[in-house]
Amino acid sequence: MASSPFCAAAAACRLAVPAERAPVTRLRRGLVVAVRAAAGAGGGANPVIRQEEDKVLVDAAVLPTATGDVAKPLTASPRFEAVLSIGTHMIPHPRKSASGGEDSLFTASGAGGVFGIADGVSGWAEKDVNPALFSRELMRNSSNFLNDDEVNRDPQILLMKAHAATSSVGSATVIIAMLEKTGTLKIASVGDCGLKIIRKGQVVFSIYPQEHYFDCPYQISSEAAGQTYQDALVCTVNLMEGDTIVSGSDGLFDNIFDQEIISIISESAGVDESAKALAELARKHSVDVTFDSPYSIEARSRGFDVPWWKKLLGAKLIGMHKLCAKIPCSIFHLTRSVSSLVPKFRYTAGGKMDDITVVVARMNKVAVPEEEGGGDI
Repeated sequence: MASSPFCAAAAACRLAVPAERAPVTRLRRGLVVAVRAAAGAGGGANPVIRQEEDKVLVDAAVLPTATGDVAKPLTASPRFEAVLSIGTHMIPHPRKSASGGEDSLFTASGAGGVFGIADGVSGWAEKDVNPALFSRELMRNSSNFLNDDEVNRDPQILLMKAHAATSSVGSATVIIAMLEKTGTLKIASVGDCGLKIIRKGQVVFSIYPQEHYFDCPYQISSEAAGQTYQDALVCTVNLMEGDTIVSGSDGLFDNIFDQEIISIISESAGVDESAKALAELARKHSVDVTFDSPYSIEARSRGFDVPWWKKLLGAKLIGMHKLCAKIPCSIFHLTRSVSSLVPKFRYTAGGKMDDITVVVARMNKVAVPEEEGGGDI
């Protein structure tokens, strides 16, 4: 089919037809007639035609299409970006409720979404150090360095920068997760903060603890003997729309099973409700001496039982040579290695009281209009 004058006009926002002064009138009339005839054949409204001294301007938004329909204004096709909807909830250890506990967290909605959790190591209290100060400063620094050029959306580098800037004495286990707009989740973890990804009612990914031995995890520390960002477990996971991330301090995962997490996620209206429900169930289990918790099961699987005082204190060991809250580390070793010479405290069930921090995040995709001039037209 031969092209008509209005087809050329439809290919751009405006058709500009330059002409010499003499033939302008004839060109105008021919184009006006062609455009109006085509519009009338298509059943559309007459196009807006503006005549200037030496050209005819046609509003392409009302030109008919090849099928006779009125064409819609050209708009850029939207692109889709992954974002996290994040909910959080914290419940301090019963003995630490006045001070707010020793866990800390941060969240940020920039880019795809970011969150971090730090669990202050309780054993520092024996040295008259507030364990909360280190974890809080570490998370505050993590938030402050998010937009640093050197970080460049890398959670391991963010951990490096935050740790280097932390001046408080102490140590903490830590996890940081960042979602790329493409849907890739980047994770850096040191110690026993956990993270699970739930997809269609199943746990499809889990972070497992890094530890020197049972209940003595890797930890970022103010001491040279501690771990650094280089010891972090680094992972990337490609998420699907609707995936739910559940992350938390060990106070969550020591006291709640995967199936309970899945049930709460499926029954909760949103991420805030999910985080609160998970924290409250973990707290309920932590004070139940009859509940066979993940913590107790893990202890038995390692070949020893956990004394009642250890569960009650809910404290990590500092490094490998210091204190377990107010109980000397040597006693803890003795109950493990020379159990035949020490009275056995056989509490093979029960939860573990601790600070409980929960982050629940759901990955969604949102339509984002292409930047002006950035998309195909």
